[in-house]
Amino acid sequence: MAVSQAVPITRHPFADGSYKKMLIDGKWVDAASGKRFETLNPATGEMLATVAEGDAEDINRAVAAARRAFEGPWSKAKPFERQNLLLKLAELVEKNFEELSQLDTLDMGAPISRTRGNRLRVLGMLRYYAGQATSLHGETIENSLPGEIFSYTLKEPVGVVGAIIPWNGPLAATVWKIGPAIATGCTVVLKPAEEAPLTSLRLAELAMEAGIPPGVVNVVPGFGETAGAALAAHPDVDKVAFTGSHITGQSIVRASAGNLKRVSLELGGKSPDIVFADADLDAAVPGASMAVFANSGQICSAGTRLFVEEKIYDEFVGRVAEFGRKLQVGNGLDPNTQIGPLVSEQQLERVTGYLAIGQTEGAKALAGGARVTEGPLAKGYFVQPTVFANVQDNMRIAQEEIFGPVISAIKFKDMDELIRRANATTFGLGSGVWTRDVAKAHHVSKALRAGSVWVNCYQAMDPAVPFGGYKMSGYGRESGKQHLEEYLNIKAVWIKTA
Repeated sequence: MAVSQAVPITRHPFADGSYKKMLIDGKWVDAASGKRFETLNPATGEMLATVAEGDAEDINRAVAAARRAFEGPWSKAKPFERQNLLLKLAELVEKNFEELSQLDTLDMGAPISRTRGNRLRVLGMLRYYAGQATSLHGETIENSLPGEIFSYTLKEPVGVVGAIIPWNGPLAATVWKIGPAIATGCTVVLKPAEEAPLTSLRLAELAMEAGIPPGVVNVVPGFGETAGAALAAHPDVDKVAFTGSHITGQSIVRASAGNLKRVSLELGGKSPDIVFADADLDAAVPGASMAVFANSGQICSAGTRLFVEEKIYDEFVGRVAEFGRKLQVGNGLDPNTQIGPLVSEQQLERVTGYLAIGQTEGAKALAGGARVTEGPLAKGYFVQPTVFANVQDNMRIAQEEIFGPVISAIKFKDMDELIRRANATTFGLGSGVWTRDVAKAHHVSKALRAGSVWVNCYQAMDPAVPFGGYKMSGYGRESGKQHLEEYLNIKAVWIKTA
């Protein structure tokens, strides 16, 4: 592991130690309780800002505002008007993207190269949803009933959406929730993660500047046990869109039963990344490594179960370990940093706990295996990029989502055995295949039980391509036309014309 030069904290216009309120009905307001919480820089442990701490009463206020907006003038907004609003928001995001990138880096720790690198994706999503706003339509359907009866369908916004997002990519996650809601004519109450709420609040400022009407976008920061739970169970919320852990996802499904609200879930994973002996190893080594080490492993679809064909196992895993040892670990604001901190002390304790579990279970750490405890990074939440060899399928580090920069390298011999073992998980979000054999790539891609399969690449994303999971990785899709359908109801209309 190489340590990048620490960067002195420079004050950010939205992370200057000041107090940030919540947005309800187009107004910046305090929490009803008056409570506040601190959001910290994970690279240093220093306080960035204090934030209004919402709870059930604030959720009630926000949902009421969203309902008024949905049933008021917003319900009459034409598709091209919604399109123009999203395009204006995209222009403002583009104009302020450097500020937003730095804010993401400060609040959740990702290297600035990564947050800046999200530019095309974030702007692409906003402009894609803007395009979709004018492309939503029903169908005329020929029915087989006697007489002259005309039938057609309408697509209508589902209503008030409760959106709950994680901390591992605040800007992209916020856009992923509010973009389709605005495009379809819904209204939103967004609950950002308490670990990294600042970018969502700043994006809400830009949404108001773009002219999005009061009540259409509301942002209530707070904790999952209070604000999040209240939003998931609220009887006047028509849909919940959640990204996060499968444990919380299960709680949201239970909470949704009260009014049978629609739910879409993008949850965790324990994704297999498979390297065959015929792969281009020079491409597969960095590809498979960064499939886990990117964002310090804090990516739901990270390829953390690295299956390597037996005949190249020692060579390949050794090269991955060498790659991990050479990565620059440091403050995300340093442009040389490749691996930033974990988001919080709680996440640090979780990941270091799994490092201890792996060694207890008999896995061998070829690289990393510990927290950074010396030098300028000691005060932050840094973990060395870790590669475990000799991992068995039944080990906890091979079955449970760690959400840290930890690779579990597993050996396999033949394809049938591989597919069975790769699918032997409760999750099914992402997966990877590295091979020069096109027939093999197609065969394995079809056999894998996962929502995404990347062949000779990993984590490729596009606004037009759907993303989501199988099994405990959730249901529903984000991105693509399928994403918009999650925010729409279909109404059938029958007219007897004779």
